[in-house]
Amino acid sequence: LIVMTLNEIDGMKMIMPRIQKGWVDQILIIDGGSTDGTVEWSEEAGYDVIRQAKTGLRHGYNEAIPHIRGDYVITFSPDGNSIPELLPNLVDKLKEGYDMVIVSRYLDDAKSEDDDIITAFGNWLFTASINLVHGATYTDAMVMYRGYKTNLLTDLDLDKEEGFLRAERLVQTDIGTEPLLSVRAAKRKLNIGE
Repeated sequence: LIVMTLNEIDGMKMIMPRIQKGWVDQILIIDGGSTDGTVEWSEEAGYDVIRQAKTGLRHGYNEAIPHIRGDYVITFSPDGNSIPELLPNLVDKLKEGYDMVIVSRYLDDAKSEDDDIITAFGNWLFTASINLVHGATYTDAMVMYRGYKTNLLTDLDLDKEEGFLRAERLVQTDIGTEPLLSVRAAKRKLNIGE
């Protein structure tokens, strides 16, 4: 389990005690430069903490790669958008043999509490575009909360800056790891579940 943090002390105190360490084999806190005590609290709680050398989520993922011991990685945010109690279900679904499983904010009766009309439309548009172009069936291609085979980070060139730059030049904006992972997994017709 990779927990991405940047000044998340309140979320860490509220969310992390709800995660049973037996649910996963390893928990890594990847910190992007917190100044609010997040790192200190995490270390005192016994978590392995990696302090990023370069800021940004995708650099955090890349700096985590050498520390990941398992065949699967689950990316998680302590900001309240990732529900800890769904971790066992996610792990069980990964054990079914999926390359990637997304904890969708829009599947069935789920909903994103922090969406406004603009972000909801943007999420829908991006997800629908991937589905249309690549024949995928995503309901949520943007969410961080997902599990996937660890080797996808390297196999899909998500560990290389140039792997992002080509896509960013095309759309003229910064692209995060999750949407690019969704696109490349769909393009390769990987076994994806939600």
